Amino acid sequence: MAASSSACGFPIRSAAPAAVTGRAAMRHRRISPEAGHALEILGHAIEYLTDEFVYSGGSFSAHDAQVEAVQLLMSLNREIYLGCPEVPTFADRFRTLLHLRTA
Repeated sequence: MAASSSACGFPIRSAAPAAVTGRAAMRHRRISPEAGHALEILGHAIEYLTDEFVYSGGSFSAHDAQVEAVQLLMSLNREIYLGCPEVPTFADRFRTLLHLRTA
């Protein structure tokens, strides 16, 4: 699923996780140094823009350029994070060790 940013015209992939049945489990991800650095920079940029928005007393509007910039940065942040591989759980590693298949 892709959307297009009106500000810069490049596609932004929506990185919404699939629906989880039962208990939702948080999976850890293996973040490379490059991805970690990008996440850190994006986090600082998001924090800076939101602080500036709050301190300037701007009114919240979906078409505000500053709000759109924060949404764009947050989307890129999610895309980088969700692009990192998940760390297998102990149960996953145990199943692999025993060559068990999950249906």
